Amino acid sequence: MPGEKADVVMFGPKPIIEEELSKASGLHLHRVWAAPDHEALVASIAPAVRAIAAAGGHGRIDGAMMSQFPKLEIVASFGVGYDHIDAKWAGEHGIIVTNTPDVLNEEVADTALGLLLCTVRHLPQAEKYLRAGKWPAHGDYQLTPSLRDRTVGIIGMGRIGKAIARRLDAMKVPVVYHTRRPVADVAYRHYPNVVDMARDVDVIIVITPGGAGTKNLVNADVLKALGPEGILINVARGSVVDEAALIKALKDKTILSAGLDVFANEPKVPQELIDMDNVVLLPHVGSASHATRRAMDELVANNIISWFSGKGPITPVPETPVKK
Repeated sequence: MPGEKADVVMFGPKPIIEEELSKASGLHLHRVWAAPDHEALVASIAPAVRAIAAAGGHGRIDGAMMSQFPKLEIVASFGVGYDHIDAKWAGEHGIIVTNTPDVLNEEVADTALGLLLCTVRHLPQAEKYLRAGKWPAHGDYQLTPSLRDRTVGIIGMGRIGKAIARRLDAMKVPVVYHTRRPVADVAYRHYPNVVDMARDVDVIIVITPGGAGTKNLVNADVLKALGPEGILINVARGSVVDEAALIKALKDKTILSAGLDVFANEPKVPQELIDMDNVVLLPHVGSASHATRRAMDELVANNIISWFSGKGPITPVPETPVKK
């Protein structure tokens, strides 16, 4: 009806998204986490809810969850990856799913290169050595591996993969890549088979979407092919790497080292990884700067605002074609 506000639900706090949605005309924001009885609130508003702002936690948003809201039109998700949402089901039921690409490309690429350098050159370990007073007591820190004379294989050549590759180009580090199909505007050598690529490179950087299609894509066979001087960097999703196989490969020296920003069961990190001195571990900070996270928050809100203003979603995912 004319003048009627569209009901939007959020399940976890995200101050910037809340602020943007609250001040937007034509929207009525419901904060589930702030209610004394979460289930009672959801039940009371479910018939009217037309949008979900999927931020403040990546809980599973599947068909069963979305079907609670018969008028649902859009799910606006925080982050590039959206494997926590059943986008296929949403598309089949006329529901738009959006994510937040582009605004975080450069930040995540910076993190990937920083993690690579830290892993190759032992920079965190060297700092700990200094802070522990070992330099005057025991002399110089040990010599480390080098990024020179290495080839990097990137698994995934989307927006962030290309941004990582540009940085490696500037550092004069050769790049090749693996995707299911060659990328049209990319001149780097393409490998249709990830094991074949692993045999030919010294470093693998993982920056491909998560989900069933890439689960355990980096497995024991890939790690064996990467070899004893090989380094694995994962800034994608923990699910893309077989974590048990990686731990075994590190223990057995099947590969040299790893740098990880993501894990299979976040925020829980296997103690075996924590105890190893040949890995660098980060708490999923790929896009975690003030500027980038603000831009991501604003894009979540703006997708919803744009949709209900009649302009359509800004960044819909491929599985959910825009309703006419």
